Amino acid sequence: MAVLRPMALASSSETRRKILANAGIAFETIKPLLDEEKLKKKLTADGMDGDALPLALAKAKACDVAENNPGLLVIGADQILECEGRRFDKPRDVAEAWRQLRDLSGKTHSLISAVSIACDDQVIWTYSDRAFLSMRILSADFMDFYLQTQGEKNLCITGLYQLEGLGSQLFLSVEGDFFTTLGLPLFPLLEFFRSQGILET
Repeated sequence: MAVLRPMALASSSETRRKILANAGIAFETIKPLLDEEKLKKKLTADGMDGDALPLALAKAKACDVAENNPGLLVIGADQILECEGRRFDKPRDVAEAWRQLRDLSGKTHSLISAVSIACDDQVIWTYSDRAFLSMRILSADFMDFYLQTQGEKNLCITGLYQLEGLGSQLFLSVEGDFFTTLGLPLFPLLEFFRSQGILET
């Protein structure tokens, strides 16, 4: 499939890279230089939450890379997890990861995934979506087993799981788009590319 514009992904996420690559999209990866955690804290302190927060972060990532790479079409994305009015961030260590699993056990939480496209100093498209995931009641033994099996890699993943792997054992049901749960709403993104002549139709 031909991509008719040079394109970049403003992310270090291996999952997002795989999604785009598997969809046949040609792109380069450029990590944003902005301090994401500092920006997230500022936006949260300003009262931003819900769908607006990941969308603002996705825009900021895309713009950060686009402003330093003239003419390049840049994709930014972000995802947050909410449960019963509380936002869960990536845990700092295994003990915090265990507590997060305990707090999500037996409850339904939402994953909000946002994507933004920027070129030069302009945001040209945005989209966000929610998926709802119902986690089964987890025993302490299973949580120990899960975190030991997954290792440190899951500490940098929103929600501590990959649905395409062992994380599937955490859940009773998932409502919503599969790619939204992975952190990049792919189908709307591809449709935008086609509507703009960026992908061949």
